[in-house]
Amino acid sequence: MPNQTAHRWYTRPVLFVADVNRALQFYVDMLGFEKRWHEGDGAGKVCQVSRGECEIILCEDATRSDRGRLFIELTPAALAELRRELVERSVPNFKSWWGYDVLQVDDPDGNELLFPLSD
Repeated sequence: MPNQTAHRWYTRPVLFVADVNRALQFYVDMLGFEKRWHEGDGAGKVCQVSRGECEIILCEDATRSDRGRLFIELTPAALAELRRELVERSVPNFKSWWGYDVLQVDDPDGNELLFPLSD
């Protein structure tokens, strides 16, 4: 009989960036995230931002130039609020397709944030 113990899997994606402070400024000032921690008392190359239950680790690593894609599902009210904030802060975004219509925001390093649009 398989083990019936329930385990919680807690994940935080890591996005690689060219400049952690520039990325931090984008996520905090433009997308409304909060800085949760920053290695080296704010002088390090790894930090974490969060907004609601969405947590992202930003990592400055000169050996990594790959990009990531995050799929972030919001309630209709939260999506409306995000769209209003994007306009207010002049954050570039566009409608895209990833199995269905999504709102796409690219960070300064080309990492893609995809927000599904409701019908």
